[in-house]
Amino acid sequence: MQKNSTGTLYVFSAPSGAGKTSLVKALLDRTNDIGVSVSHTTRKPRSGEEHGKDYNFVSQDEFRSLIGQSAFLEHAQVFDHFYGTSKTWVEQEQKAGRDVILEIDWQGAQQIRQQMPEMIGVFILPPSREELLKRLTGRGTDSTDVIACRMLEAESEMSHYGEFDYLIINDDFDTALTELHAIVLARRQRTSAQSQKHQLLLDNLLN
Repeated sequence: MQKNSTGTLYVFSAPSGAGKTSLVKALLDRTNDIGVSVSHTTRKPRSGEEHGKDYNFVSQDEFRSLIGQSAFLEHAQVFDHFYGTSKTWVEQEQKAGRDVILEIDWQGAQQIRQQMPEMIGVFILPPSREELLKRLTGRGTDSTDVIACRMLEAESEMSHYGEFDYLIINDDFDTALTELHAIVLARRQRTSAQSQKHQLLLDNLLN
């Protein structure tokens, strides 16, 4: 019986409008044994959101208690609400041989790397400022002032691309998806992962 190799922890970051969410969804459809972490949050569920699927919805007291228990790999306050990534869940998934994706910003990525330096960071960029503005404007949900604010936030976010292990330029969606998939597949073929997964086969071949 083959053993499961330990799963890899991926941290995906990108400015708003770079297409990260769509790429992650397509990557999950194409790849086995990989999932996205479901964050804890203190905000109320929005219409259509499900507890345990979109977020783990908890009270502020529960969240503070979890902080006190060092239950989060990273956590942050965004306006009046808290968000955090469960350390136990991530470790359980990895031990079961499944890869885990965290979709967080560069600050969260820094927190993660301090605790799990073996994490793999992937940063996704748009092909140009003009295309980024076009994508943000094309949503048709934000005012001109909000879009201008998002562009400023994007500039700050993009300046941290050098802190990540891989850089994907999402110009052509299919190409960017192929590149992301290649990163995951290549990580799974490492000698350390393969020797753990195929220990019995290697023993039979060498003895």
